[in-house]
Amino acid sequence: MEAFKTIERETEAEQVVEKSRFIALVKYIEGTAEAEKNMKEIREVLPNARHYVYAYRIHEGRIEKASDDGEPQGTGGRPIMELLQHRQLWNIQIIVVRYFGGILLGTGGLTRAYGGTARLALENTAIVQLVPHRIYVLRIPYSWFEQIRYGLKQKGMESGNKKFSEEIDLEVYIRDGDQDTFTGWLHEFTNGQVSWKDAGAVLKSVSV
Repeated sequence: MEAFKTIERETEAEQVVEKSRFIALVKYIEGTAEAEKNMKEIREVLPNARHYVYAYRIHEGRIEKASDDGEPQGTGGRPIMELLQHRQLWNIQIIVVRYFGGILLGTGGLTRAYGGTARLALENTAIVQLVPHRIYVLRIPYSWFEQIRYGLKQKGMESGNKKFSEEIDLEVYIRDGDQDTFTGWLHEFTNGQVSWKDAGAVLKSVSV
């Protein structure tokens, strides 16, 4: 796993250029099947448009694909792809739907309209970085639980699911590379009273 930037939430934007209506939709995806599903759904939700232009980038496998969907080559998918590349964004699909208004825009006008509408949609959401973390499950005696929660809060660390039995199992997310620092702090802070186990990897969003 390695860190990469993506969107905080899905969003959209719309503008009218020389009577043509352009609607941009920004989607979070993790694979090509999701991208294809999005295209099918958008054609159903926004039917009878002249063009359904898109570009997407998928981090795993470094997959990139763009389509002009009948517009002159390089005037639709390429400016959207360049926007994603310039901002170094992954796991995003941007689809720009065009309802033709009867006025030809020319190649320059089309490039500005598609790229500009995609940019407007991106500006409606924040960009976050997905950073690899390890999930540690702490086995905490009840007498230590509140102190551990306080200590984690002081260190700015995020905790997750809790399970209550003879002791308390608490998930904690440790930024990859910080494991030794965390376990050293945990042992010292609790005098070795809290044990832990590594429960795998996860990507967590961090503001940029």
